[in-house]
Amino acid sequence: MVVKKKTTKVEAVVLDEEKLCQLIASLSVDGGADGVKHLAQTLQTCLQLTDAVQQIQLIKKAGSQLETLSEEDAGEALDACLNALSLIYTSVQAKNPLRRAAASALSSVPECLQGRAVDSLSSCLSDCLSTPCSEQHPHTVDTIAACLDGFHLGERCINKLLRQVLKFICEVLQEYLQQNSGLAGRHIAQAQLMQSCLAAVKTSMLVLQRSQGAVGAAPPEPLGGLLSCYIHILTDEEFIQAVQSTAGMAVVLLIRSVMGTGDEVASVVSSLLRGSAPGLDSPPRWLQLRCEALCTSGRPPGVALYLSHGALAMLGWKGSLPGPQWEELLLLVPETLLGLDVSVKESSTAMVVARVLTLWSGAALDCLQEKSGLCPPSLQVALRGGSILQRHLLEHIYSHWEHPLDGVRHQTRSLFHNLLLLHRCTKPADSDPADSDPASDPYVAELTRSLLGLEWHMRGKYGSLGCLVELYGAEHLLAVQPRLPSLLLDLMGDQTLAPYASDLLERLFVSHKAQLAARESDWMELWHRTWVNPLLDVLCHTRPEQTTYILDYFLPKLLRCSPSSLAHMVRALQGAPPCRTGPSSSRGAVGALMTCLRAARAQGVAAASEESLWGGLIPLSLLQQALIHKHDQVRMDALGLVCESHRSTEVLTSQEMDLIRHFLPPNLNSQSPGVRQQTLSLMKKLLCRVKDSSQLLQKRLVQERRAEDQRSLDQYRAFLRWLSGNLLEVLLPGASFSKCLLSLSLLNLLSQLFSFTAEPGLFALGEVVTPTHAQNVLNCVASNFLEVKQLATSLLSQLPPSAVGLQVPETMLSVLRAALDLSTSTKPYDSVTAAHLLHLLLQQPDLIPVLLRCDPGLDLQIRPEASRSLILELNALAVIRLLLRRLQTELSGAEASLLQAAASFPLYGRVHCITAVLQRLNTECLSQTEQWTGLVSELIAVCYRMSDVVSPVVQSSSPEGLIPMDTDSETTGGLQRILQEIQPRDSNDFFNSARELEKPEGDDQSQAQTQRTPPLNADGEGYRVTAQMVLVCCWRSMKEVAMLLGQLCQTLPLHYSNEIEPTHPGLITEQQVEGVGLYFRQQLLQSRHRGAFELAYVGFVRLTDMLCRSGSQNLQQLPTRWLSEVLEEVKSSDPTSKLCATRRSAGIPFYIQALLSSEPKASSCSLLKATMKQLIALASPAADRSTDASTVPQVHALNILRALYRDTRLGENIIPFVSEGMQAAVLGFTSPVWAVRNSSTLLFSTLITRIFGVKRGKDEHSKKNRMTGREFFTRFPALYPFLLSQLEEAASTVESDSGHVTLHPSLFLLLLVLSRLYPSPMDGSSSPLGLAPFRPLIMRCSRSAVYRTREMAARALVPFVLVTQIPSTVRTLLQDLPAEPGPNIQQNHIHGALLQVRSHTPTSTQTSSLILGIYIAH
Repeated sequence: MVVKKKTTKVEAVVLDEEKLCQLIASLSVDGGADGVKHLAQTLQTCLQLTDAVQQIQLIKKAGSQLETLSEEDAGEALDACLNALSLIYTSVQAKNPLRRAAASALSSVPECLQGRAVDSLSSCLSDCLSTPCSEQHPHTVDTIAACLDGFHLGERCINKLLRQVLKFICEVLQEYLQQNSGLAGRHIAQAQLMQSCLAAVKTSMLVLQRSQGAVGAAPPEPLGGLLSCYIHILTDEEFIQAVQSTAGMAVVLLIRSVMGTGDEVASVVSSLLRGSAPGLDSPPRWLQLRCEALCTSGRPPGVALYLSHGALAMLGWKGSLPGPQWEELLLLVPETLLGLDVSVKESSTAMVVARVLTLWSGAALDCLQEKSGLCPPSLQVALRGGSILQRHLLEHIYSHWEHPLDGVRHQTRSLFHNLLLLHRCTKPADSDPADSDPASDPYVAELTRSLLGLEWHMRGKYGSLGCLVELYGAEHLLAVQPRLPSLLLDLMGDQTLAPYASDLLERLFVSHKAQLAARESDWMELWHRTWVNPLLDVLCHTRPEQTTYILDYFLPKLLRCSPSSLAHMVRALQGAPPCRTGPSSSRGAVGALMTCLRAARAQGVAAASEESLWGGLIPLSLLQQALIHKHDQVRMDALGLVCESHRSTEVLTSQEMDLIRHFLPPNLNSQSPGVRQQTLSLMKKLLCRVKDSSQLLQKRLVQERRAEDQRSLDQYRAFLRWLSGNLLEVLLPGASFSKCLLSLSLLNLLSQLFSFTAEPGLFALGEVVTPTHAQNVLNCVASNFLEVKQLATSLLSQLPPSAVGLQVPETMLSVLRAALDLSTSTKPYDSVTAAHLLHLLLQQPDLIPVLLRCDPGLDLQIRPEASRSLILELNALAVIRLLLRRLQTELSGAEASLLQAAASFPLYGRVHCITAVLQRLNTECLSQTEQWTGLVSELIAVCYRMSDVVSPVVQSSSPEGLIPMDTDSETTGGLQRILQEIQPRDSNDFFNSARELEKPEGDDQSQAQTQRTPPLNADGEGYRVTAQMVLVCCWRSMKEVAMLLGQLCQTLPLHYSNEIEPTHPGLITEQQVEGVGLYFRQQLLQSRHRGAFELAYVGFVRLTDMLCRSGSQNLQQLPTRWLSEVLEEVKSSDPTSKLCATRRSAGIPFYIQALLSSEPKASSCSLLKATMKQLIALASPAADRSTDASTVPQVHALNILRALYRDTRLGENIIPFVSEGMQAAVLGFTSPVWAVRNSSTLLFSTLITRIFGVKRGKDEHSKKNRMTGREFFTRFPALYPFLLSQLEEAASTVESDSGHVTLHPSLFLLLLVLSRLYPSPMDGSSSPLGLAPFRPLIMRCSRSAVYRTREMAARALVPFVLVTQIPSTVRTLLQDLPAEPGPNIQQNHIHGALLQVRSHTPTSTQTSSLILGIYIAH
């Protein structure tokens, strides 16, 4: 795909009119040298122009003229010219090419005149620095940065104005810090301020770097002010991480600039990292005071992280270290970073920690790789493999190589690779440097064995093994584990592991090939036995669906490494006997052969030919059999072999076209969605080949006129016409869904790549289409399946108009009437059909006369000559007016009788069609603004009316059973009385008091029968209107209203006013948008029907996204205000509140979820953090909450938290609050109120999924959804003391002297969490989060009288017992068993101990022997 290069926007110089006139006047030179005179005239002409490109050309000309000047030309005229160029340079925007042209011209000044140029540029820049207007500050900051960006005169200018520049940047940063505190809720303004602040900090760093010598002599006031600003940014958590990280680098840079690069700098930075004042004696007093302010005990933990990053980035680490303080600092950085592992909550911060650790490992390598003799021996020992630091770093790697963020996993792998290099660089001096055998290195050998011994579901393991292969070769791993190729191939059936396994396999076989080729001459056979033969065995004897990823990930890499291996594969598979050993559904040798050939063809290793052998390898008859094979995957591989090619311009052979003719008819009706998708994808590749190669053939035909090229084009034409005709013939009435779907998809593909127009062309596919074909496609629009409707509508717009016939007024009128009738159908999918029919009509130029025939009362204007876009706009306007007019009439009927509307004219169909028509428009460039403005107001008003009609049903406490299932007309009158009764009593205590409906009196009943008779169907029979029909009508109407309002707010331009733009024209006003928001608030907070509030949520999300991006300050602050209001309402809710305390709080979680997810992810997420703190406080149990009334806010908070933890749009920003949510869920089980326990159960289930991932298999205890205990408690450190204390409390209730069964409410939850853990590779090393305290408590839980508890305790004990401790643990469990039967023996105790013993036996043969020996001894 060719990507168009982004063009730079060029803007002309724009100056104040008075300043421009003065500048032009100053360039009016009457006398003087000719060179200066011509230069002044050039610049005069440049300033008078308004075309930026011409200005650039004249400035370049001025630069050429400047080069010819000499010292004799100096004078006022030259100064005026230099001033003009300097003014142009400082006036235009940063990325404007005019600035580069002006800089180039100024750089052309001869050396003898450069002092004048610097003076002129300094004067202009000084004027910019003195400008009090804060709006110009970002531009001035960009100008300072541009002066230091490869512009020599600019650097001299900055050095000359250094004090003023530093003071200006300091004042700008102070102003930004002050502004930030007043921008709460205004996310766009806050984001812009963060970018401006980041630019200012980066520019200040650039100034400090380029002025190293002058900074030391600079006065302390601006430097102290800058340092204070940096420290404020570092300690203010409202700033985004990019700004804080840059501020950390700026702090270290400023200290280095002031103090130099001696040992004192390292001492000061070390003190800052520790947060302790000792060590700050050497810097100047002003620097010392500010550094002491940063060494407070209450500073955020991120300060040390950003300072560590600054120390590594801003200090030089290559070569020998200047002194012992530098060595201490180098070892202090990883210690500081590893200490943050337990306190870091945000995933973004974990990403920074991982990146800085990798940066540290690179700095350590730089110290070692220059000259190893210069590195202190103590440092070499500290960095060597097996040292304490290396062990701690490996703990970090094992805890984070399964992190959810891909960036953290990548950095972890890089860190592991660097640790291996550090170990290699720090080998003892007495070791032989030539001895590179890893088996002789105990550290590498033990590390390899431990990695290979880990479970294969750990994704981080693959990257670490890849590092070992990269450094030590594949033979090292194959010597430890000879079955490694087969083990990895078995893992290729798992989609989550296949990319990792294939990457490791590629590293292995490439490395193995290089090692064998360097050592042996006849190495290919051994390489084939190691890598190719296991692959063929898997392909032949495994189910085809389990080998899909082998074809996608592994086989192409293998063939790229060794193309000659294809011949070996073909020989082996053709000589293989029929498959007898594998499962009945395995593909056998034929299927494996197709897979290999397909991959080879796609890689360009094999090509098709016109011979009887395809590609000279296999008979064509075998390929034909494979195309209709009983296994889906074999057919797909055979089709891929035909369709895929290494070059898109490769000409199709006649054999390939015949093979497609052989394949397509029997495979069009495939019932497998995967097969249909693969067929479509492969056919697209084939048709793209046809298109690309036909263009090449046409070009060659014009140049060379070869007969074979013309023959190929004729074959293409016949093939495409056959394909189009056969696909159109399939679309008969009654055709199956799969056949229609695949045929329409392929026809749409043909219309995109070629054309169905009636004009004669190369292929002229339009000649194949007949009116009958078009009618069949039109019938597909009425299909019940949405995909078929969409594809058919898209195809109809591409078919020849003469065949479709929609331009005929009578046909257009019949289609329009059908669409209007379908839009009032009681079947929901009919309204979708109506929307697609209207979409077809919108493209017709003569639609408006037909609309007037359908409804003469419409006020529409006919414009015979109009552009295509205007026709679409006018047609859309007319169709919406027609639909709105009909809707208003039907709405009046619904206000009189909702039952009549549900049975005869459901309202939602019309609204759905209006929304669909609006979606076809580009609302940013509408021309009929007055008509649209009035229409938008009418649409919003109609939406509110519709909502008023149907909301009593969906807001009822029991909307599903609102009316009785009767068929008599008594229901009509009863409905109104029910609605009247429900409305004032719809609250949280709706079920607390019984109520009875009054029976209608006879007169009322007879009156109802005469006034509202049920509508009749075609047979004259009365409709049986049920509660379900009314409910469907109501909630679908609410859904369509929400979608229409959301569409209006999201797509229509907004009419607003603000400080920058007095009036921004638009079609929807701020008041209307705020009114829509209040409407959504009412519906989400009061609706009880899930369909209603879920779909109202979709519309509300569109609104909140629009609010965040709008230019109106009032609208930007609405989410914050609405959120605070609803939280206050939740806090004060009681049983009489309108908020629904049942149905999982109904729409309340959706409302808060939409408001929070609209907050930009790149911001500091202050709204999310504040909301989560309030919700967690509400969800946590309190002493004063013991009744149903006082627990309503707690129930709401638990339900809201559940929705927020489930929201994928909040992403990793919600992870810091998982620990508190888990604590609230576990403690909620102790509540005496059932509603709290129920909500806690749902929250706990959501958190388990959030922590351990979505269940990826049927095995409830699969290790795919587990993590190591070290990783779990590292990511959620607050859960360590909580789970331990809760387990102590729960375990104390397991055994009861009275014999009664006592079950702690939280015990099962605790064991469930703990059972999801498994042993870590680094278990046994010292850690503040050791797992040993849990072990005796879990062993005590095995004595519970509840069987399920004993079973969970046995499973939970496994991750808390080290591999080396298994024998002693089993011995302890068995020795605690009673020696002989007795009256006081608890059988539950015996059973629980044996369950825990059994949970450890599969992991160790030694343990099994030990158990047997103990049993015999007893």
